[in-house]
Order: sequence, then C-alpha cells, then structure tokens
Amino acid sequence: MLNKNAMNPQMVLCSYGSHLLALSGGVIPIVLLIAVLTTLSGCAIEKREIPLQQESAANYADHPLSTIPYNRKDWPHWIDADGDCQNTRQELLIATSQKPVQFKDSRHCTVIYGEWYGVYTGKTFTKASDVDIDHIVPLAHAHRHGAGKWTKAQRRTFANDFENLLVVSDFINRSKSDKAPHEWLPPLKSYWCEYGERWERIKDKYRLWYSKQERMTLNQLAETCL
Repeated sequence: MLNKNAMNPQMVLCSYGSHLLALSGGVIPIVLLIAVLTTLSGCAIEKREIPLQQESAANYADHPLSTIPYNRKDWPHWIDADGDCQNTRQELLIATSQKPVQFKDSRHCTVIYGEWYGVYTGKTFTKASDVDIDHIVPLAHAHRHGAGKWTKAQRRTFANDFENLLVVSDFINRSKSDKAPHEWLPPLKSYWCEYGERWERIKDKYRLWYSKQERMTLNQLAETCL
C-alpha cells in the first residue's frame, strides 16, 4: 500500500537543496552551488506550471449557458455610424465588391449590384439581394457564451464589427444560423483554416468562452493550416 504522506523525489530534492543552502550560509563549492541552484530553479518552475495549466483549462471548460433570453432586437446592427446614409451592410458590400458597385439611386445609400466572392462556397454573386452579411461568431452564440449581460453599447459594437462580418449567400447564412464550428462548417474545406482562426480571434477579442466540443473542433481546424 502506498504511503500518502511520503514525499516524491522532486519534493525531497527541493527540500534538501533549500536546507543545504541555508546551512552553508552561501559558502559552498561553486560546482555544488550550481547544482543546488539548478535544483531550486526546477522547483520554482514546477510550482508555476500547475496554476498556469489550471487557468488555461478553465478558459475552455463548459460554462452554464446564459439564462437571459436572447432577442435579436437587443443587438443593434446595420447602423449608420458615420451618418452618410450607408449602414454597416452597405459599407461592407462596397468595401468587399471586386468591382465598382451600383446603387439604387443617386443618393448612394443602397447597393443593388456588385461582385462578391462567397468564401463559404466559392461562388460569386452579383446581386446584393442574393447575399447576406454573416456574423462569423453569431449574435446568439455570443449571447450564450458570455455576452448575455453586456450593455447595449457593447452589443452594438460587436454586431457591427467588420472583423466579425462576411458577405455570404443568403442560403448558406440561413444554413449556418447560430451554430458553432462543431455544429457547422463552411462547405468549402479550403476555408476551414481561416474560418477557425477568425472564429478564435473574435471570441478572444471579446473574451467569450469556449465549450469543450467547440475547442476540440477548432484544434482540428488548426491542423488544416499546416
């Protein structure tokens, strides 16, 4: 039967090293001094490693889902932040079109034609009415994973963050809905690497937590980057 009170070898070395250094008053041969300091250094490293590992694991542990009901109306999106009559959707359509866009009228508020490459499918679209703006990390997912108690200003910032937005087909956007990577991935496998990287970048930027299944899938997506 194992003695629960017995010290492991590393603990014995650490204890002995500290005791020897204390008794010597620091006056010991240089070779022995190096050995003692090396041992004590190893002890310090061992003590630091455990809490770091525990903290890292906690970031990826499952958390209870938000009990606050999600309401899309609580997330102001497609706002006209600079007052030029072009909201977030229109500005993204203009910025990502591969050719000059055409507007609905002379006011230049609403885009009706352009050329957009859908990274989820590899298809190209020319009618603005055929595309949606996808939140890479969906609003409802963010709500459930740490954003449930955000202020309205925080929700507005997240909902209109260009870094979290992509022009995609309306069909594929509805297919994805509010699913995480372990529940849905873009049909175009060549985009999996970037999708995983962007998903993580947004969640880390806003300090949203990961589920274990989500984390496992993201690790698998990272392997496609090699």
